[in-house]
Amino acid sequence: MTIRTILVDDEKLATQGLQLRLAAHEDIEIIDTCQNGREAIRSIKTHKPDLVFLDIQMPGFDGFSVVQGLMEVEPPLFVFVTAYSDHALKAFETDAVDYLMKPVEESRLADTLDRVRQRLSEKRGAVEVDRLKEVIAEIAPDSVENLTDGGEQVSANRFEKLINIKDRGQIFRVDVDTIERIDAAGDYMCIYTGDNTLILRETMKDLEKRLDPRRFQRVHRSTIVNLDLVKEVKPHTNGECFLVLQSNAQVKVSRSYRDVVARFVH
Repeated sequence: MTIRTILVDDEKLATQGLQLRLAAHEDIEIIDTCQNGREAIRSIKTHKPDLVFLDIQMPGFDGFSVVQGLMEVEPPLFVFVTAYSDHALKAFETDAVDYLMKPVEESRLADTLDRVRQRLSEKRGAVEVDRLKEVIAEIAPDSVENLTDGGEQVSANRFEKLINIKDRGQIFRVDVDTIERIDAAGDYMCIYTGDNTLILRETMKDLEKRLDPRRFQRVHRSTIVNLDLVKEVKPHTNGECFLVLQSNAQVKVSRSYRDVVARFVH
């Protein structure tokens, strides 16, 4: 799978440095480079790349303006590359794959590209299922319902069983069945298992896509819970409640997520 890529940066040396690092990844094909936001929008609309490495601080038309300028078309995946850390939160709010600091470290770039490959694989898999449904609907309409059931099963099977977490210089392979809850802490996720707490650098949105929503649900703006490990629901004031987990940890469910609690009340 070739990942068609555009680089956008007003500093030529930064672009050249990123090109050199990307050359080590055989599946990355750089199809264009741009020096400002307006060039970037034209190039993205013309070439329809899979991935764009996008500088934020550019004169006249910054990286966020580029993203906004592509609202009417299907956007590519974005990785922001910048010398400033104060735009990180806004970058992740745009659903960017990652946020890299200059100078880009090779190990961080490799991690980012792994996430890009996973996102593209999920996206292309969904497109193929939709195309297959359209073909079946034309030649065998009665089979569409069966195909939908099968598609849902394939979709369920794509959720990860193991998650690799690099923490404190070690790589831990965590069985998702053992994950009790996940808390957001800025740009990081705190993963709680029965006997350990690990730190994962990933956004809440990205992590949710990797976990089966039938089991892992957000119960607060910054908390995901494994519903299989909830042993008690304790009502609280103002329509809120607490979930008591297998470890006896208690997690508050905010009112905006109280529909999750309905799964336990019949």
